[in-house]
Amino acid sequence: MSLSHTAPPVRSDHPAGPEFEAAASLLRGKSIAVLTGAGLSTDSGIPDYRGEGAPPRSPMTFSQFRGDLDYRKRYWAGSHLGWKRFSAARPNAGHRALADLEAAGHINGVITQNVDGLHLRAGSARVVDLHGSMDRVRCLQCGQYFARADIAARLAAANPWLDDTENVPLSPDGDVQIESIDDFVIPECTVCGGLLKPDVVFFGEYVPLEKFSEASALVQRADALLIAGSSLMVNSGIRLLDQAVKRKTPVVVVNRGVTKGDSRATVKIDAGTSETLVSLLERLES
Repeated sequence: MSLSHTAPPVRSDHPAGPEFEAAASLLRGKSIAVLTGAGLSTDSGIPDYRGEGAPPRSPMTFSQFRGDLDYRKRYWAGSHLGWKRFSAARPNAGHRALADLEAAGHINGVITQNVDGLHLRAGSARVVDLHGSMDRVRCLQCGQYFARADIAARLAAANPWLDDTENVPLSPDGDVQIESIDDFVIPECTVCGGLLKPDVVFFGEYVPLEKFSEASALVQRADALLIAGSSLMVNSGIRLLDQAVKRKTPVVVVNRGVTKGDSRATVKIDAGTSETLVSLLERLES
C-alpha cells in the first residue's frame, strides 16, 4: 500500500483497521502538528456543526452583531445560557491523549478550530485557538479584555429571569436560541462603555493574522499533520492542509464521515476521534 500524496486515501471504520496501522506507522518518530475541529469535543457533550444529526442553523454574522441592537441582545442572551453549559464541559479521552502525546514529545502543538478551551484544560501546553476562546470577552472600542466568568456574573445579576429559561439545544460555539429578548440588558465595557463581544471569530470575520501565522509555523515545522474531528469546511483549516500538501508533508485525517480534505489525505481513518487518538498514543508510546 502506497502512502504517497498522490495515492487515494485509505479508509477505516474503526481505529484498529489497516488504515490505523498505516497512520501509526506513518506518524511514528515524526514531529506532528495537530489540527482539531468540533468532532473532537462531541464526547464532551458539545455538539458538532456538521456531523450526522446536526440541526440546520444560521449563525449570527459579525455585521449583524455589531450593527443591530436586537441581534446583540439575542446573541448575549443565548450565549449566556450556552456559556453556563459550555463551561461545565470536561475534556474527554481524545483531549487528554493529545496532551499526553505533546508531553511525550510526539506533537509540537495543537491548532484548534474549537472555542471551548478544552485542550488547555486537558493539559496541552502549546495551543493555537484559531477562532478564539469563549472564556474571554473583548471591548470592540478600547480593546480591553475581560474574563468571561466576570461578564457572566454581571449578566446574571442584570437578567435574573434568564435562569428560568427552559433548557434548549446548545450549539458548538456555546450559543442557544432564545425567543424573548426585549427585557434583556446587554453588558457594556466598564472602561469605556463600548460594545463587548466574546473573543471568538464570528461568521464574516477573518482569523487574526497573528493566530494564523502561529498555526502556519507549527505546520511548517512539523514532519506530519494530524487532523482530528474537522470536516475542513472552514477556510482556515483548508489553508493549513494546503500548506502541508504543498510541502509534501504526510497528512492523516481522523473523522467520522466525509471531509473536504479526504482526497488529499495520505491516510483517512473514518472513526471516532477519542478512541483513535487514545489508540495512537498507545501505539506511538509502545
